[in-house]
Amino acid sequence: MAKAVCVNGHKRPAGAAEEAGGRQAARKRRKADGGRGPEEKSSHLSAALFGEDCEISHDQLYELLKYAALGKCHNATQPSWCRIYHQRHLAGVVVIVLHEMSQLHFYKFYLQFKHLRKVFQHRFTLTPSANFLASLYGEGANLKPQNTAQGLTSTSSQCIPKSSDLQCDPIIRKYGEKKQGLTSYTLTLEEQKKNDYPIKGSPGCKGYIYTECDQQRTDSSPLFGLDCEMCLTAKGNEVTRVSLVDAQGQCLLNELVKPESTVVNYRTRFSGITKKMLLPVKTRLSDIQTRLKKILPHDAVLVGHSLNADLQALEMIHPSVIDTSLLFARNEGRRFKLKFLAKAVLGKEIQCEQKLGHDPAEDARAALELAQFFIEQGPAKVAELNLEMLLTTEKLAEVSQKKAVLQPQGCRVQKQLNEPPHLSKPCFSLSASFLDCLQVTGQKPLLLGRQEMDSSGLCQSNLSTSNKQILQRALEDVPLSTFSIIQFSLGPEYIASHLLAGLYEKVRSKLTDMLTIYAGPFEESFCLKSVKKEFGRCGPIQSLTVVTETYQPYVCIQYEVLEAAQLAVESLNGAEVAGSCIKVQRPITAAMLDCDVWIKELELDVENEGVIYVAGLKESLTETDLQEEFSQLKDLETLFLPKDLQSGKHRNCCFLKFQKSQSALDALEVINGWTVKGSKLRSRNALASGHLWRWIWQVNHSNGKQGGNILYEKMEQLSDSEQDLRKKVKKLDHHIKKLYRSLQNNTLCIVLFPGVNRSRFQIWPRPFKKRPYRKQNLLQPFSSITFPQHF
Repeated sequence: MAKAVCVNGHKRPAGAAEEAGGRQAARKRRKADGGRGPEEKSSHLSAALFGEDCEISHDQLYELLKYAALGKCHNATQPSWCRIYHQRHLAGVVVIVLHEMSQLHFYKFYLQFKHLRKVFQHRFTLTPSANFLASLYGEGANLKPQNTAQGLTSTSSQCIPKSSDLQCDPIIRKYGEKKQGLTSYTLTLEEQKKNDYPIKGSPGCKGYIYTECDQQRTDSSPLFGLDCEMCLTAKGNEVTRVSLVDAQGQCLLNELVKPESTVVNYRTRFSGITKKMLLPVKTRLSDIQTRLKKILPHDAVLVGHSLNADLQALEMIHPSVIDTSLLFARNEGRRFKLKFLAKAVLGKEIQCEQKLGHDPAEDARAALELAQFFIEQGPAKVAELNLEMLLTTEKLAEVSQKKAVLQPQGCRVQKQLNEPPHLSKPCFSLSASFLDCLQVTGQKPLLLGRQEMDSSGLCQSNLSTSNKQILQRALEDVPLSTFSIIQFSLGPEYIASHLLAGLYEKVRSKLTDMLTIYAGPFEESFCLKSVKKEFGRCGPIQSLTVVTETYQPYVCIQYEVLEAAQLAVESLNGAEVAGSCIKVQRPITAAMLDCDVWIKELELDVENEGVIYVAGLKESLTETDLQEEFSQLKDLETLFLPKDLQSGKHRNCCFLKFQKSQSALDALEVINGWTVKGSKLRSRNALASGHLWRWIWQVNHSNGKQGGNILYEKMEQLSDSEQDLRKKVKKLDHHIKKLYRSLQNNTLCIVLFPGVNRSRFQIWPRPFKKRPYRKQNLLQPFSSITFPQHF
């Protein structure tokens, strides 16, 4: 099966490396202050993939996008191959698609992609499908973009209310559209009186215990979720269980309480309390009141669903509360049930029928998370969930299900044949497209570009819009959407078979020249074995031939990795080898005139940050041996031992990845000249540590190598097209840079090169003898991921 390439990166704030050492002290200070620093809330991606392991499947990329867009709130799970930290703080997800482009274009125009290669940190290999983007969105995606006045295509969910409708939403009428701090959502004194909250000094609250939490509330005051279960006694409703959770969801209190009066009805169906459970209990209401007073800080804000009933049962007065039954406002004084809100907003199932009664800790945690969601997302985002519509859908599904159960089997089958299917409950299963899930949850997926998507996938439309117009529209609309797909395009004229064949041949030829060095002159009777041994210490050799056309013999050596060739040039030029003082250089061709620039830019590539190359290893050394040998190096994170992709044997080199760039520089000084089991090591900065190493191997081992003159005539014809393509690529990189800089902090950004449809052209004039799929590897997708952190 053909392969694809994906790039992943993480852009950190300025000074992040220097501040790393002080993070522990900062955490202690924040803990003492009862808060969390901004850096702890910054979303970031940690991928443990490096070297030849940098290969992920379509399903894994889909996992990443689904979790980033939906998170735990809708039962999406962390990706299996990486981890997103602080997903709930993500501002949005942006996917930038560069149509008609593949990894071949990235490496052919590597220097033109100045922004892309300096921002996106990791590159991954993917497995493409026949319809790459449709499979990326997930099975069942059914987005139909509508043409706008500007000629662009944009997509949004039909279930999301229009901006004009939002103004009529009770949440917007009550709170406005702008995000506010938590103090804006605490109940006023008048609201507490209106909703039967216990008030200090009120005649009906004599004997109630005051929490004495009188400190001024701020937007950073701590939140605590509270919920109680009650039984009916001779006195009325009395507390039989109390749960309190903190802002992180940790349970601080979960106690059974012995009622003062005789229990008339345990209400086991709802409370979960039985007579047997309360028999050994000694804790009384006064004990709970004392414990709550001790636990709650003086600026605590209590959160609950219809919290007035809980405080009345506790016989306690607290001045600052958030009531989620009132926070998620409805018309005509109606209230959403906690169970519905937990499912619709958080994607959580609570108060399940299989359980005996409600779990107060679960309910307290759900109410707390609902309040946190409302505060973090703001009223506009909550209103866009269209909870009334979701509730109606759920009720219709329940009615439909009950009717189906009551109907006789035969009638039910006949009715299903004659009638369209009923609405079903919102589903967030892995089999559903996550874009469909976005629509159901009320988020607005946005699609901009020259391509349209329908139920069958992507189809080409008239190219009536320029990339510049797409960029301008994206700069306006992306900040308003939580999930955006922005599509730029080169144009169909740039995927002609002869153009792609010419590009491939140029890339293959340049990589071959960069991997090749010439060494000499040697004496007529020089020892070829000595030369091979000396140059082999720089890295794995693919081929070695003697050049006899010159007055004195030279040796042509082609390496398997770029670092080996560069190390040979740097360390052996002017050295004495096989009894001769030799000169080491690369081939001199027009394409190699900018070789030094390539080497420099590869060293500065963000993918190679903190990575060094080590050569001279004995093939008998195992990965365990090397890990033990290099364990003394400071901040060593990962060791990658390249293996021959056909034989599976490791080469005589490895790559070391360090947590800090300075640690990598320090390791270079230590390793150069280091002897491991009688073998002297050589090292330098990495040039192709990850995905590029595998790609170069595929180029070198493809059986479709062509002679230098086969495409000569067509290459002359390609020069004009190639110059135009170079300019377009540079503009696209500028568009990505401009869009990237406009993104908010904590936005997950992905750039995707979807590759070239292999059915449109054939690169090679003759079939392969072995592994024919290799030819397509060079024309398949490539993608980038990063979190902007603006300076």
